[in-house]
Order: sequence, then structure tokens, then C-alpha cells
Amino acid sequence: MDLQTRGKSNTRAPTGSVTGLCSASATMFAVGMAFLGYWGVYEQGRWHTIDYLVMVVAIIGFAALGSVPWIVTTPVAEEDADKVVDARRAMALGTALIWMAVCIAVFA
Repeated sequence: MDLQTRGKSNTRAPTGSVTGLCSASATMFAVGMAFLGYWGVYEQGRWHTIDYLVMVVAIIGFAALGSVPWIVTTPVAEEDADKVVDARRAMALGTALIWMAVCIAVFA
């Protein structure tokens, strides 16, 4: 094994990774929307600073989750290039931000 092949990993993502990531991001997106509906986005009254923080964190999380299917299904020029890793990172970021918004809303 020389230095060029050691730096490149030719392993592909497991079969079903694309479908799994797309459905998982859609599920977390739905969980986040249910949280916002339950939390009271539509309630009358004045918003506090923490309410705006929850919304900003949630919207960034929704953007990350919504980008997962787009990232993972983007055509690649090289045969070895794989977008699953980037999509997994976007999924993890979006999930963490949605749960962070939930925790801020509950505990603040």
C-alpha cells in the first residue's frame, strides 16, 4: 500500500444509506414542526428574547435537515466521491439544533 492509496478510501456507503438519511431527516423535520406547533408559535402575546432564540435555532436546524436529501442525491463527478458523509453531518447538525431548541424552550 503506497501513500496515494492510503489517503484515499474506496469504501462506499452501505446500501440503503441514501433512503435512510432522507427518511430520517424528514422524520426529524416533522418532529420539529410538531414541537413548534405545540410550543405555541401562533399564541397571542409578546415574544421574549428567548422565544426569538428558539425560533432562530429551530430554523437553522430545519435548514440543515432540509438540505440532507439535496446533499445526498447531488450527482458527483468522480466515481469515488461520496456525499453520504456530508449528509450525515448535516443530519447530525440539524437534529442537534432541533433538540437544542426544544431544550431551550422547555428549560428557559
